[in-house]
Amino acid sequence: MNVSARNVFKGQISALVDGAVNAEVELCLPGGDKIVAIVTEASVKSLGLAIGKEALAYVKAPWVMLLAGPANVKFSARNQLTGTVSQVTKGAVNSEVAITLTGGTVVYAVVTNEAVLELGLKEGSAASALIKASQVILGVPA
Repeated sequence: MNVSARNVFKGQISALVDGAVNAEVELCLPGGDKIVAIVTEASVKSLGLAIGKEALAYVKAPWVMLLAGPANVKFSARNQLTGTVSQVTKGAVNSEVAITLTGGTVVYAVVTNEAVLELGLKEGSAASALIKASQVILGVPA
């Protein structure tokens, strides 16, 4: 299946915390990086989510916020993924920024060209991707 989300992370569910309405699901990616998603309990049941099961996390690139430099600030975004800018592709208004995490996973963000300049984002610079857990969509292989 093809999807329009630029970020598709394949991993294994390493933690699942059930709640009255929502559940917190942690997906461990190859290389040790982790993505946390908040999904409904109905989704946990319909997808058959369980610790050890393979799953996919989808995140559209415009939903990813960027932080330049060392990650020395705390944010409410559950996913704070630190790495190095590996590519910047400039468009007319926006740029696509690729950040390679320490475990090897690549996260893509689409931000304005002005933001790239203001943050000083360029290949080799330290950066973090901030993704709210509620913006992570989970799927399971059919």
